[in-house]
Amino acid sequence: MKNKKPRVLFMSHGGGPLPLLGDEGHREMVETLKRIAGQIEKPSAILLISAHWEEKIPAITSGANPSLIYDYYGFPEESYGIEYPCPGEPLLADQVHSLLVRAGIKANTDGQRGFDHGLFVPLKIMYPEADIPCIQLSLIQGLSPTRHIKMGRALAGIDHDNLLIIGSGFSFHNLKAFFAPDTEETRAMNQAFDQWLIHTCSDTDLDEEERTQRLENWQEAPFAGYCHPREEHLMPLHVCYGAAQRACSRYFALKIMKKQASLYLW
Repeated sequence: MKNKKPRVLFMSHGGGPLPLLGDEGHREMVETLKRIAGQIEKPSAILLISAHWEEKIPAITSGANPSLIYDYYGFPEESYGIEYPCPGEPLLADQVHSLLVRAGIKANTDGQRGFDHGLFVPLKIMYPEADIPCIQLSLIQGLSPTRHIKMGRALAGIDHDNLLIIGSGFSFHNLKAFFAPDTEETRAMNQAFDQWLIHTCSDTDLDEEERTQRLENWQEAPFAGYCHPREEHLMPLHVCYGAAQRACSRYFALKIMKKQASLYLW
């Protein structure tokens, strides 16, 4: 029997290309992504929402063979020669566009844009053969939690066998904190927010109205502003929840660059 219902994964994708460069602070993340890839059926296509692409209205990559965008700075020269020649999937892009429009969400397709590191870094870890067709979906400028959950709900109607929807962001994304002293206070703030997020996404005692309200009002979570001075790395999670509309089936708690982080699988 074919699987019509898409599987959904929110991942914390780490810092730039470091996961591919043998960085010790990303070892646990690399191992976790490899483990997830080994535990789920290999998808026939991937729809990925990256924290590194924002547009006024949602845009979908529709090229047949997108190039790579090395959208990071100050890393070793080898970082700019990384290859991940996966194909695009124009028909899937058209379907996503139609679903968004049908849900009352204006959207565009973009046949020229390539894949940013929110896609090629984690997928090179999970699926190094680069043989799975991929498309990217942008975030919406303004970063409204409600609009991103609504966008995810529209994606729940995708008719595609064995599709994997990935939200590629980071459950903790305070860049200054990664390079500041790690103190008992900063660890407590990091852990308090991550525990709130795990509870919100995984607790089956929450009904979906309450779960939605918590995600829409995520800034009321403990130390939300510290963990996300800007929320672009959290919004892919909102799209994932909108697509799944239920508690996650499994979560993964780990350390990335000495910070507590989490991933969610539906």
